[in-house]
Amino acid sequence: MNLRDEDLARLAVDFCGLPFATPLVLLSGCVGFGEEYTRVEGFSNHDVGAVCLKGTTLEPRLGNPPHRICETPGGMLNAIGLQNPGARHVADGILPGLDFSETRFIANISGSTVEEYAAVARIFDDSPIDAMEINISCPNVKEGGVAFGNDPDMSARVVEACRRETAKPLITKLSPNQTDIRESARRCIEAGSDGLAVINTLMGMAIDIEARAPVLGNRQGGLSGPAIKPIALLKVHEVYQVAAPHGVPIIGQGGVTAPEDVIEFLLAGASAVGVGTALFYDPLLCRRMNAAVVSYLDRHGLAHVRQLVGALATGDTQSDCNVCTS
Repeated sequence: MNLRDEDLARLAVDFCGLPFATPLVLLSGCVGFGEEYTRVEGFSNHDVGAVCLKGTTLEPRLGNPPHRICETPGGMLNAIGLQNPGARHVADGILPGLDFSETRFIANISGSTVEEYAAVARIFDDSPIDAMEINISCPNVKEGGVAFGNDPDMSARVVEACRRETAKPLITKLSPNQTDIRESARRCIEAGSDGLAVINTLMGMAIDIEARAPVLGNRQGGLSGPAIKPIALLKVHEVYQVAAPHGVPIIGQGGVTAPEDVIEFLLAGASAVGVGTALFYDPLLCRRMNAAVVSYLDRHGLAHVRQLVGALATGDTQSDCNVCTS
């Protein structure tokens, strides 16, 4: 369904000062380096506000040994291992081939040390990329392999280092595998993050019972897909309480497969909504999502999608116990 110009205008959002044609964002690791899905008949980058490129490190990486992907009930485990050709090749060899008139392109930067993150940010600063997403789920090799994103202090150090290297918008991708995501969000905002992506994948495992061995060559991987949506919604809602007073927008993501999911994330506090795993089996999903969101606005007498952001009606009846149901 092709939307009228006036309907498209109702979907346009500003994210970290960047004009997004719609609130939909194609997530890192799901669309390669921005051109893969353009080969699918009927797909257009014009249908989304932004495309996050595949995670990129300073030097080329071959990634993890196979198996790297495992389907699970309600989701997918992946352990690709950041296979990529290196930041310099992406900046010089891939970005010039992208059509920046179609949508916004966001580099996803990764590293094993704070210095490596800074070096990658420096390379992308001198490129046409619109913004950078900081993947702080990588392990810090200098600290025994502890993931940057699971320690607010290390998260803030990475953001600070990248902030010194660029004036481009920085979007920090927060890990759900930590004690208090709100504290991490607060520290990243104080360190200079312009936006937040909530959430990254949860860590999981699958076992081959005949071989009595892990299915994934890396033993563990990131769980994505519908199974994690309730967790992602709660984390977006929690982070929104911290980010909103500072005017810091959120890309809400995790298990988005239908238009109703998009609306839920907007109500929880996201200004944009990421689509990832669902693209593997329905690459034309975004166009239908846009049309359905416009229909929702019509049904509820709303003029613009931004009226949904953070518009979740909440009461004061929450139990003191957040886990127990008895």
